[in-house]
Amino acid sequence: MPDKYVVVLSGGMDSSTLLRQMIADGKTITSCASFNYGQRHKKELEYAAFQAKKAKLKHHVIDLWSAGFTDAIAGSSSLVGGSDVPEGHYAADNMKQTVVPNRNMVMLAIAGSIAVAEGAHQVATAVHAGDHFVYPDCRQAFINDMTIALINGNIDMGEVPMRGVYAPFIRSSKEDIAAEAIRLNMDFSKTWSCYKGGQYHCGRCGTCVERLEAIQGAANTHQVDVNEIDKTRYEDADYWKGVING
Repeated sequence: MPDKYVVVLSGGMDSSTLLRQMIADGKTITSCASFNYGQRHKKELEYAAFQAKKAKLKHHVIDLWSAGFTDAIAGSSSLVGGSDVPEGHYAADNMKQTVVPNRNMVMLAIAGSIAVAEGAHQVATAVHAGDHFVYPDCRQAFINDMTIALINGNIDMGEVPMRGVYAPFIRSSKEDIAAEAIRLNMDFSKTWSCYKGGQYHCGRCGTCVERLEAIQGAANTHQVDVNEIDKTRYEDADYWKGVING
């Protein structure tokens, strides 16, 4: 019997590409799980809902904010009430302000519970190599340990054996993911990355800079016009070029 999956879906470029890739590869997905943890960019949940609906999949939205999670870990600039979201490249030291402690651990643990309840074998996440600079819970060592924890925590539980975490992008760059999105004909404008959570992507925060750089690089590789494949509206679409070029 082929494995079944619960996909952690933020609504961003990475997780949306992962979802599309898994569907294209014929993998069986029981549901998608998204999380309201008090992020400034709560708007991403609208895009997650769009992606799940497009895929005709059940969509769980777990409300950690109302449960008191946000107040208990207040401080990250990614959260409502935190300091201003820093601008620039993800590799910069100030991007550590955006870290939400154990965010992926919490999400994967809850997704693991959903997987057991739905008879799924694995939880899928779109963590990638570009996140390694800043987020310790996006690194291979964490994914390995979380897999062991999910397996050991669910021995003889549920209808099928838990096999842990599926993280196919763990060694992929953001540009690699953007290239895969182009291959899958994904509409970038139907994904949300910006940490500031305004009406439009700001173009200046770390996630926007990384996104714009990656899509441009992938467009160059595929020899396509970036303006044709990315219809996303950015408040400052050229800021990233100065950051990258120093």
